[in-house]
Amino acid sequence: QVQPVESGGGLVQAGGSLRLSCAASGRTFSSYNMAWFRQTPGKEREFVAAIRWDGFNTYYADSVKGRFTISRDNAKNTVYLQMNSLIPEDTALYYCAADRRNLGGIPRTAVSSYDYWGQGTQVTVSS
Repeated sequence: QVQPVESGGGLVQAGGSLRLSCAASGRTFSSYNMAWFRQTPGKEREFVAAIRWDGFNTYYADSVKGRFTISRDNAKNTVYLQMNSLIPEDTALYYCAADRRNLGGIPRTAVSSYDYWGQGTQVTVSS
């Protein structure tokens, strides 16, 4: 089992940067595809970025492509989300998630595909 814990959120001005971290306990972390999602009040949780278990494939939502970068360090059981050129529309609670079932497969983008979730870290971008 993997328990993700997010950190690194905060308040930033538009155009600024933040780096989110997701530290996950458990010896099986390096086997799982990982992803970041985000959610704002009254809206459904949405896909942001995903990375394959070995780090060789990454996927992004169109809204963040070219501005966000997902990466992982399996030796540290940690996934990162580097967020640059932030805009107010990026304001949300950001969640880290692990896919236990799709071992060796291409990372998926659906919320229902992920089994383990963190509590989230708030990102607020002021205009």
